[in-house]
Amino acid sequence: MITAKPNELELLKFWLESDPTARIKINFPIDAQTGAASTAAVYFELDPEQHIGRHTHSAEEILFILEGEAEAAVEDGRGRLSKEEMAVVPANAPHDLYNVGEGTLRVVGFFSSAAVVTIFEVPLAPLDTKVPPVAGAPLPEA
Repeated sequence: MITAKPNELELLKFWLESDPTARIKINFPIDAQTGAASTAAVYFELDPEQHIGRHTHSAEEILFILEGEAEAAVEDGRGRLSKEEMAVVPANAPHDLYNVGEGTLRVVGFFSSAAVVTIFEVPLAPLDTKVPPVAGAPLPEA
Protein backbone atom coordinates (compact mmCIF):
# COMPACT_ATOMS: atom_id res chain seq x y z
CA MET A 1 0.00 0.00 0.00
CA ILE A 2 1.27 3.47 -0.89
CA THR A 3 0.23 6.27 1.45
CA ALA A 4 0.71 10.03 1.55
CA LYS A 5 -0.39 12.85 3.85
CA PRO A 6 -0.72 16.14 1.93
CA ASN A 7 0.12 18.25 5.00
CA GLU A 8 3.43 16.38 5.41
CA LEU A 9 4.67 16.51 1.80
CA GLU A 10 7.73 18.51 0.83
CA LEU A 11 6.47 20.84 -1.88
CA LEU A 12 8.62 21.94 -4.81
CA LYS A 13 8.21 25.46 -6.18
CA PHE A 14 7.85 26.28 -9.87
CA TRP A 15 6.95 29.51 -11.65
CA LEU A 16 6.78 31.24 -15.01
CA GLU A 17 9.38 33.97 -15.44
CA SER A 18 7.05 35.80 -17.84
CA ASP A 19 4.09 35.85 -15.42
CA PRO A 20 4.54 36.79 -11.73
CA THR A 21 1.09 35.35 -10.91
CA ALA A 22 2.01 31.86 -12.18
CA ARG A 23 3.51 30.07 -9.15
CA ILE A 24 2.81 26.57 -7.85
CA LYS A 25 3.94 24.41 -4.93
CA ILE A 26 3.67 20.74 -5.89
CA ASN A 27 4.47 17.10 -5.12
CA PHE A 28 3.66 13.77 -6.86
CA PRO A 29 3.33 11.40 -3.87
CA ILE A 30 1.79 8.51 -5.81
CA ASP A 31 2.91 7.42 -9.28
CA ALA A 32 5.05 4.86 -11.11
CA GLN A 33 8.15 5.97 -9.18
CA THR A 34 6.49 5.15 -5.85
CA GLY A 35 5.11 1.80 -7.04
CA ALA A 36 1.68 2.61 -8.47
CA ALA A 37 0.81 0.44 -11.49
CA SER A 38 -1.89 2.43 -13.29
CA THR A 39 -2.70 5.66 -11.44
CA ALA A 40 -0.98 8.76 -10.08
CA ALA A 41 -1.84 11.55 -7.68
CA VAL A 42 -0.51 15.09 -7.48
CA TYR A 43 -0.92 17.47 -4.56
CA PHE A 44 -0.48 21.18 -5.12
CA GLU A 45 -1.09 24.55 -3.53
CA LEU A 46 -1.67 27.99 -5.01
CA ASP A 47 -1.51 31.19 -3.01
CA PRO A 48 -4.28 33.80 -3.51
CA GLU A 49 -4.28 35.41 -6.98
CA GLN A 50 -1.88 32.76 -8.32
CA HIS A 51 -2.38 30.22 -11.10
CA ILE A 52 -0.52 27.19 -12.46
CA GLY A 53 0.12 28.19 -16.08
CA ARG A 54 -1.54 26.70 -19.16
CA HIS A 55 -0.46 23.09 -19.71
CA THR A 56 -1.56 19.63 -20.84
CA HIS A 57 -1.22 16.13 -19.38
CA SER A 58 -0.90 12.85 -21.28
CA ALA A 59 -3.59 11.32 -19.04
CA GLU A 60 -7.07 12.31 -17.89
CA GLU A 61 -7.06 14.16 -14.56
CA ILE A 62 -9.67 14.47 -11.84
CA LEU A 63 -9.21 17.62 -9.74
CA PHE A 64 -10.50 17.53 -6.16
CA ILE A 65 -10.53 20.79 -4.22
CA LEU A 66 -9.50 20.18 -0.63
CA GLU A 67 -9.65 23.83 0.39
CA GLY A 68 -10.28 27.17 -1.28
CA GLU A 69 -11.96 28.59 -4.35
CA ALA A 70 -10.73 27.92 -7.88
CA GLU A 71 -11.50 28.88 -11.43
CA ALA A 72 -10.62 26.21 -13.98
CA ALA A 73 -9.92 27.13 -17.60
CA VAL A 74 -10.19 23.96 -19.70
CA GLU A 75 -9.74 24.37 -23.45
CA ASP A 76 -12.06 27.32 -24.24
CA GLY A 77 -14.37 26.95 -21.21
CA ARG A 78 -14.24 28.24 -17.64
CA GLY A 79 -15.85 27.03 -14.43
CA ARG A 80 -15.65 27.59 -10.67
CA LEU A 81 -14.84 24.95 -8.11
CA SER A 82 -15.14 25.14 -4.32
CA LYS A 83 -14.09 22.99 -1.40
CA GLU A 84 -15.03 19.32 -1.84
CA GLU A 85 -15.94 19.72 -5.54
CA MET A 86 -14.42 17.72 -8.40
CA ALA A 87 -13.89 18.20 -12.11
CA VAL A 88 -12.50 16.06 -14.94
CA VAL A 89 -9.87 17.43 -17.32
CA PRO A 90 -9.56 15.31 -20.49
CA ALA A 91 -6.16 14.00 -21.53
CA ASN A 92 -4.22 16.50 -23.68
CA ALA A 93 -6.73 19.32 -23.00
CA PRO A 94 -4.98 22.67 -22.43
CA HIS A 95 -5.94 23.88 -18.96
CA ASP A 96 -5.03 26.16 -16.07
CA LEU A 97 -6.28 26.57 -12.51
CA TYR A 98 -6.56 29.92 -10.73
CA ASN A 99 -6.89 30.62 -7.02
CA VAL A 100 -9.80 33.09 -6.87
CA GLY A 101 -10.30 32.83 -3.11
CA GLU A 102 -8.78 34.65 -0.17
CA GLY A 103 -6.83 31.69 1.27
CA THR A 104 -4.49 29.00 -0.02
CA LEU A 105 -5.99 26.74 -2.69
CA ARG A 106 -5.21 23.08 -1.87
CA VAL A 107 -5.88 20.51 -4.59
CA VAL A 108 -5.38 16.81 -5.25
CA GLY A 109 -5.30 15.65 -8.86
CA PHE A 110 -5.83 11.99 -9.75
CA PHE A 111 -4.51 10.66 -13.07
CA SER A 112 -5.56 7.62 -15.08
CA SER A 113 -1.91 6.63 -15.63
CA ALA A 114 1.02 6.03 -13.28
CA ALA A 115 3.38 7.91 -15.64
CA VAL A 116 2.12 11.34 -16.70
CA VAL A 117 3.82 13.64 -19.18
CA THR A 118 3.05 17.32 -18.61
CA ILE A 119 3.74 20.02 -21.20
CA PHE A 120 3.55 23.73 -20.35
CA GLU A 121 2.96 26.40 -23.02
CA VAL A 122 5.69 28.56 -21.44
CA PRO A 123 8.89 27.15 -19.87
CA LEU A 124 8.81 26.59 -16.11
CA ALA A 125 11.50 28.04 -13.86
CA PRO A 126 13.81 27.00 -12.33
CA LEU A 127 14.07 24.16 -14.90
CA ASP A 128 13.62 26.40 -18.00
CA THR A 129 11.65 23.68 -19.77
CA LYS A 130 8.12 23.23 -21.10
CA VAL A 131 8.27 19.51 -20.24
CA PRO A 132 9.08 18.90 -16.57
CA PRO A 133 10.31 15.39 -15.67
CA VAL A 134 7.69 12.64 -15.64
CA ALA A 135 5.74 12.50 -12.40
CA GLY A 136 7.81 10.97 -9.65
CA ALA A 137 11.24 11.81 -11.05
CA PRO A 138 13.49 13.76 -8.68
CA LEU A 139 13.21 17.52 -9.19
CA PRO A 140 15.48 20.32 -7.99
CA GLU A 141 14.22 22.56 -5.19
CA ALA A 142 13.92 26.29 -5.82
